[in-house]
Amino acid sequence: MRTKWYHPWLYVGPALLLLGLFLVYPSIKTFIISFYGPNSKHFVGLANYIYTFTNQGMITAFRNNAIWLIVFTTFTVSFGLIIAVLADRVRYEKIVKSFIFLPMAISMVGASVIWKFVYTYRPAGAHQIGLLDEIVTLFHGNPIAWLIRSPWNTLALIAIGVWMWTGFCMVVLSAALKNIPKQLTEAARIDGANEWQIFLRITLPLLWPTVAVVTTTMIVFVLKVFDIVYVMTNGNFSTDVIANIMYKQAFLFGNYGRGSAISVVLLILIVPMMWINIRRFRSQMETR
Repeated sequence: MRTKWYHPWLYVGPALLLLGLFLVYPSIKTFIISFYGPNSKHFVGLANYIYTFTNQGMITAFRNNAIWLIVFTTFTVSFGLIIAVLADRVRYEKIVKSFIFLPMAISMVGASVIWKFVYTYRPAGAHQIGLLDEIVTLFHGNPIAWLIRSPWNTLALIAIGVWMWTGFCMVVLSAALKNIPKQLTEAARIDGANEWQIFLRITLPLLWPTVAVVTTTMIVFVLKVFDIVYVMTNGNFSTDVIANIMYKQAFLFGNYGRGSAISVVLLILIVPMMWINIRRFRSQMETR
């Protein structure tokens, strides 16, 4: 019995309809609104995009996102890879991985509230309620305003993201590590290779496709980072990021045109990373 031409559409139709209503249509509408003023009635052309790339606050946000991109991605992927390799060699591997992955069970807002207490600052001589400053004063140092001093405050916020997402990178890389045939590493040891040579010449090259996927995933996340900055500093003290300014322009200041323009720029920055991931998945499927 031949399948009618419309049968496949009965299955994919509902999904396409939902994607169209909640993804495609809002994206197109946002792009259109980005050419209008605060009340979304007066056409202003490229004025909102000019603001996006010339305003000092936006330039600071682009700089901070670049810092997030480099530092956050480097540390999460590197720590995840190191922990995955080291934990694979101990008997209590599951316990170690459980503790490191545990922060992923906490929401971004919840983690930010926790770390806000860790970074809490009180002047010298006052009773310290922040964990870090309590440790500093314990060793007779002066308390530090962790969330006020720039650019160290941005690095302090990045540390929260690294604490949360290292476990994700570790789990994905650990799964890929366990798929490497043991015969390869055993043969290398028989041939006289040390552990460092095995890691550089066997383990890492075989893990590289997974490392690339994890890296692009972290880049996509970090480009749209919002929760940590919003809860911890709300962008004050030169810690603002693109997504936080987009939120403030659209929902606090009511300037939907600027907010839409910033969101379009953010989407353009994210799309290449998504495209790279899709191409990699397709190439992997073709080789199977």
